Amino acid sequence: MPASLHTISGNEMSDEVSFRSHLPFLLYLSGMYFLNFIARIILGPLLPVIEGDLNIGHGEAGALFFYMSLGLLVGFTGSGFVASRLTHRWTIILSSLALGGSLLVVSLGHSLWWMRTGLIIVGLSAGLYLPSGIATLTDVVSSKHWGKAIAIHELAPNLSFVAAPLLAEGLMIWLSWRGVMAVLGVAAVAAGAAFIRLGKGGVFPGEPPSPRNLRVLLALPSLWITMALFSIGIGMSLAVYNMLPLYLVAEQGFERVLANSLVGLARVAGLGVVILAGWLTDRFGPKRTLGGVFLATGMATILLGMARNMWIIP
Repeated sequence: MPASLHTISGNEMSDEVSFRSHLPFLLYLSGMYFLNFIARIILGPLLPVIEGDLNIGHGEAGALFFYMSLGLLVGFTGSGFVASRLTHRWTIILSSLALGGSLLVVSLGHSLWWMRTGLIIVGLSAGLYLPSGIATLTDVVSSKHWGKAIAIHELAPNLSFVAAPLLAEGLMIWLSWRGVMAVLGVAAVAAGAAFIRLGKGGVFPGEPPSPRNLRVLLALPSLWITMALFSIGIGMSLAVYNMLPLYLVAEQGFERVLANSLVGLARVAGLGVVILAGWLTDRFGPKRTLGGVFLATGMATILLGMARNMWIIP
């Protein structure tokens, strides 16, 4: 065998070993993202119980997601400024510690305004993570392996959609909804504290958004079109997911355990659909694929509102 082939083979093995050596940290970082994301969506499975405990209506219960989203928007927008002062490493730590603390605050709340304030802080804290998480990931892992690394990291939100209702029901066998929030809060604080010792990478400042660059971006029509499509897509997915347990329990008479089990199991298929979406995009192009996705999802959402009893399940 030529020497050059030996060299290439050796380099490939070295790269693979290098990636495997970073896998424990990558899984740990993905675990932090899992906690971050599940903290943002756990409210949905708990909403039927929260509504009864706080004696609020559907409108006030649904509006709780608005307050969390408001904090999330501020967190995402300000993450670059925070990272520019603290570095990406300490922004991740701050995000996790603040998220855990705010979840504990929410768990102690007995009034609607307490809940609203706590959820704004939950959203703000959670919003700080993602830009710094990705920056840290790409700092630690070689650029040759970014595709694999980011794919593993992005499993966290997909798994959260499945795990959140099942975790909520599992914990509520022994705990109240406040206890569920407190458990997640303690886990987030522990993860953030452990990152101080176990975390690596990200020891460099972020770059705050430049007004000049923002003006250039906001002048692009394609940006607004993409934002609109993302808003519709996320709205059809996340908004329906968040309100579905309450809808099934309060309006359709499902038992809460069954409702949350159905919501969690319905998201299992989403783990594989990502691969199908890639194939469809390559086969039919992004525009046709997006059109088909929006049409199918819109029809399914309409049917979800029209169907009754067990017909809701399919």
